[in-house]
Amino acid sequence: MSHGGPKGPLDRLLGPVAVTILGLLLVALTVGVAPNFDTRLVNLGESMWPGYAAELRTDPALPDCDLGELEERLKSCPAEDAAPAATGGAGGGDPFGGTDPVEGGGDPFGGDDPVAGGSAAAGGDPFGGDDPVAGGSAAAGGDPFGGDDPVAGGSAEAGGDPFGGDDPVAGGGDPFGGDDPVAGADNACADADPFGGADPVAGGSAATSSENCPALRALHTRCATKHAEYEEKTTRISGNVKTFRAFETAVSDFARFPYWKHLLSLVLLLGGFATTVRREHIALREPENPLEHRITQVLQLVVHLAMVYSSLEDWRVAQADSAKVEHGGLPLLWVAGFGVLALVNLFHLVKLPRGLDKEFSAVRLGMAIPLYVYMGLVGIGYFLVLEGHTSGQAIYFHKFVQHPAVYIGIGLYIWAGMMLGETRLANRAFGLLTPWKLPPAILAWLVVVLAALPTAYSGASGIFVIAAGAVVFEQLRKAGASRRLALSATAMSGSLGVVLRPCLVVVLVAILNKQVTTDELFSRGFQVFLLTASLYLIAMLVRNRDGFSLAPASEAMPKVITAVKKVLPYVLIAAGVLVFFAVVMALEVSEHTAAFMLPAILIAFVIYDTRISKPDEDETPREDPGKTLPALTRATLESSGHIGALLMLMAGSVGLGGVVERAELMSLVPPDLGSPMTTMAILVVAMVFVGMTMDALGAVVLVSVTIAPLAYNNGIAPVHFWMMVLCAFELGYLTPPVAINHLLARQVIGPEARVEEMPIEGGSWWANNEHLWLPMVVMGTALILVAFVPLLLGAGG
Repeated sequence: MSHGGPKGPLDRLLGPVAVTILGLLLVALTVGVAPNFDTRLVNLGESMWPGYAAELRTDPALPDCDLGELEERLKSCPAEDAAPAATGGAGGGDPFGGTDPVEGGGDPFGGDDPVAGGSAAAGGDPFGGDDPVAGGSAAAGGDPFGGDDPVAGGSAEAGGDPFGGDDPVAGGGDPFGGDDPVAGADNACADADPFGGADPVAGGSAATSSENCPALRALHTRCATKHAEYEEKTTRISGNVKTFRAFETAVSDFARFPYWKHLLSLVLLLGGFATTVRREHIALREPENPLEHRITQVLQLVVHLAMVYSSLEDWRVAQADSAKVEHGGLPLLWVAGFGVLALVNLFHLVKLPRGLDKEFSAVRLGMAIPLYVYMGLVGIGYFLVLEGHTSGQAIYFHKFVQHPAVYIGIGLYIWAGMMLGETRLANRAFGLLTPWKLPPAILAWLVVVLAALPTAYSGASGIFVIAAGAVVFEQLRKAGASRRLALSATAMSGSLGVVLRPCLVVVLVAILNKQVTTDELFSRGFQVFLLTASLYLIAMLVRNRDGFSLAPASEAMPKVITAVKKVLPYVLIAAGVLVFFAVVMALEVSEHTAAFMLPAILIAFVIYDTRISKPDEDETPREDPGKTLPALTRATLESSGHIGALLMLMAGSVGLGGVVERAELMSLVPPDLGSPMTTMAILVVAMVFVGMTMDALGAVVLVSVTIAPLAYNNGIAPVHFWMMVLCAFELGYLTPPVAINHLLARQVIGPEARVEEMPIEGGSWWANNEHLWLPMVVMGTALILVAFVPLLLGAGG
């Protein structure tokens, strides 16, 4: 990596870029908590106006029925209580009323004779045993479904079957045929439709039967109810409700933010711009010769132009596809962004930076090429050259932005770490430890162990190293630690916490692998944390050359109490922010919310430090006391390069994973690797290599798809396998030649981390390389124990 040397003409653009990134991160922060805030607002509205969520959140719709028209139509109907009398007698009544529609008799389905008014006792039930016409007994043939005539007691042979060809009343036609079932008149369904205008029995006029009055009354009742409910809801929507609702619905609309992918793309591209301008992409070394510089810039130019071409082809394919593509214009944003990065590379080719005065070195050139460029060149070789798949790289960039909240969260963690550097909290927090005058090695162990918790929330060790590495290194140096010891502790400061709850990497493992649960992984992960912490303590005890004495309590406690007073305001501020989130937002700290809550806490710290807190005598005064925005802008400017460097590396690792996936490289591995012990040995080496070349999130996706089934099929328990994988990743991040955590530590620390240029006079090989090998020994020992001890004990299969 590089720190860019002296500033060039493009550096004046970094200020506006930092302000833009600051705005984007604030938008991400706000959008991230908006859904919870909206939920809280809805609950508040419900408590003030019961039924708010279901009835008052939107204006009620005006009923589609016309109540006045229905009332007008009801005027043609007789009064409901007079209807039977008005329509009784021979004039014909309601065919379903209580009066005989033929002769004024009883309900045709009631107890009275529908024809002659016979009582049920006299056999009038048309479905009973007696004759419904003449009261004849069943024995006399009155059963309407029996063999005798239900009218005159005739036999079935005489045509008495009511469903036969003869008239069941007077020898007329079939009641469902063309003849009148009562008097042999015309078809009852022709002019006497009971829902038509005429009386179905006696030809009543349309004036009194133009509507189905019972149905009309029911419709009128329903319509009146709808209008009453509409009036009631309209009355309840007062001015206060409308004001509250306007704010709540605005928050709700904002919470459904549909541009997360665009937001991530802008953060990556703007951060990539800052990184490219300052030449801070992650690499093993920085170019120190003009030719080395030009070659690295040309290779970056090739990768950026390849992304421009692939994104443009991806957009063309989407335009030609008849199916509608979500966010179809997103590739054009990538075209513009990577095009600008290519222009920066051209500028660097034309105008060389100062300080390139070393002799050319082919070895240094290989190490000066940024890691993401190597990954991009592999993608170009596979997708464009071998497959001829012009949009292949853009397709896997789509996969990268498929999880925008995760990667934006990484940017927020880095931003929080840079804001921490704008506060006095770190110096004052170390004031709780330094009065005891702990040996530097023991202090380094304590710092690494305490760093495990924020690492668990940040989700990856590299993120914590970027966010807090500079503070850790500086404070350990102040406590008397050597550069190499402080550098090793800084590089390892994030390695112990990746197995603790609620680390996002572990959550992703559980999501992608149904064979394990987060509870199982975190339970075993805590055991792994205790193991690595113990191994590191043993290493520090062996490394300690300063004895084990502590400062007397009488000497240390007054300083500790003073430090507590200085730290207490930060604790209260953090607690206040958390309470605010819990009460107002219904938001609690978890792996999903920490990325949004931590920056809010740090913003509050910056406000406190810039406007309220006064520097101590031994603390450097601020350049612009009393001003918060400059401090936030400086933190964002510092974090922009780190965000761009890390996100570009992660995007490249997703593309590299795509090459592995499409090339089906894992199919070259035999499905049966032998015993679980042999399988584990092979997988340990493979996972360390993956950790050396890919970020944790991308590596988990790749391993879940390709390697995990192989491990399961060879007798390795899923939980055991993933604990080994996480340990192997951390060893890979600490292992040369890449050693990404060391690269990140060097990037945030600066020139003081170049310990290779400061050999220890008369020092041994181990003493000169302690910063590399000490973390490797600790994590390597932990990996061997985690990988093989359960198999030896019979608990890993």
